[in-house]
Amino acid sequence: QVQLVESGGGLVQPGGSLRLSCAASGSIFSINAMGWYRQAPGKQRELVASIRSVGTINYADSVKGRFTISRDNAKNTVYLQMNSLKPEDTAVYYCHGDIYTLDGGVVKLRTLWGQGTQVTVSS
Repeated sequence: QVQLVESGGGLVQPGGSLRLSCAASGSIFSINAMGWYRQAPGKQRELVASIRSVGTINYADSVKGRFTISRDNAKNTVYLQMNSLKPEDTAVYYCHGDIYTLDGGVVKLRTLWGQGTQVTVSS
């Protein structure tokens, strides 16, 4: 069984920084892509940033220049460095992964989600 475990959320003042981490563990064959989504109260879940195995990176327009996604392939971990945080960045942040898992000798592509971590930007 493969799971994604997030850490690093919390309360920060406007203009501050936070770093989120998401580690994938279990019977991993390979990782196609990992990324971060967020969902604010009353709003739909939206893509924040993603990084593919070949290195392609995408950011939401609202976070470009402030957030940086990176990946440690050896640790199956993705990071989201968030700088110059704004109150509108307040949301639950979810790690997402498109991961090839090894299940009974069969390789399967699975879409997985972390449990979510709260990020609150407030003075």
